[in-house]
Amino acid sequence: MPSLPPSFLRPLIASLGLALLAAVPARAAAGFTAEKTSAGVTIKHDGQKFAEYVINEANKPYLFPVFGPTGKAMTRAYPMQRVEGEQFDHYHHRGVWFGHESINGINSWTERGTATNGQPDDKLNEKQQKALAKTLLHLGSIKHRAFREVSADASRAVIVSENDYLDTKGKKYLTEIRRLTFRVEAGARLIDWDQEFIATEGDAVFGDAKDAGVNIRVPSSMAVDSKKGGRLVLSNGATDAAAWGKRAPWADYSGPVEGETLGVALFNHPSSFRHPTSWHARTYGLLTANCFGTLDKADPNGPHTLKKGEKLVLRHRFYFHRGDEKTGQVAAAYERYAKEKK
Repeated sequence: MPSLPPSFLRPLIASLGLALLAAVPARAAAGFTAEKTSAGVTIKHDGQKFAEYVINEANKPYLFPVFGPTGKAMTRAYPMQRVEGEQFDHYHHRGVWFGHESINGINSWTERGTATNGQPDDKLNEKQQKALAKTLLHLGSIKHRAFREVSADASRAVIVSENDYLDTKGKKYLTEIRRLTFRVEAGARLIDWDQEFIATEGDAVFGDAKDAGVNIRVPSSMAVDSKKGGRLVLSNGATDAAAWGKRAPWADYSGPVEGETLGVALFNHPSSFRHPTSWHARTYGLLTANCFGTLDKADPNGPHTLKKGEKLVLRHRFYFHRGDEKTGQVAAAYERYAKEKK
């Protein structure tokens, strides 16, 4: 048996061992992590950022940024950040979010900055002052109340939050339980966006509104109107401007992002309210699954009253992929999703 080194050498050997360990780069943790922060929750996969859920910087919670399968940002930065070359329109289009122009007459779609473009009140011109006064008449908020679950393991991360829908005076009129599930699948990144609305305070009337639903604002380079190769397509074959107002189980937006062709599809599950959804899909870069608004007079949706104690469920999946909808095999991915029991 080899003899132990003299006692005075042992601390030196130990310190050398620690130095060698420190010199070896730390290996990123495999699988998902979900970390609570002062802003909300940060989701990572294999040590790389996937998305951030932001709860306290606007009149509604949202995801920004969201990174696709190759690590490129898949959401426009404005208004959270100003990036040269981006579009600076629609201040309320924050990454990935839900909003509704009229639930009990209250608007959670727009926000104060929609009228002011983020400027302080003393910098507003007369037209902006009038727009702000009009906006504030019906402006409400979706207020994060609490996290029911924040968890992660090798295969997924989960955020479950409870949200209060508040009117112009801060009075609650509706409860939402939101479940976000983050996964990876064969080179794609997935976010399931499941919502359960509960009429806890009394009847809740979801109005017939164009600006309502589950949304993503894609990078400006992907927008069809940027004329850099962006493409918008529905599962029924409608493309670009012709896709607006149509009803279909899924829609896909693809185009160039920092030298790569990337895309995001938005899936509407068969168990979701009023499936298949109508699409408020715009060539300037907005993709919205809107089952509430009558976008096509020949194919109406219309208002829906949720009686006190009743529930309304929306189920969607964001599917971030390489290439266009064909390269990304979006149709096959949707079929797998549609077969999942919810």
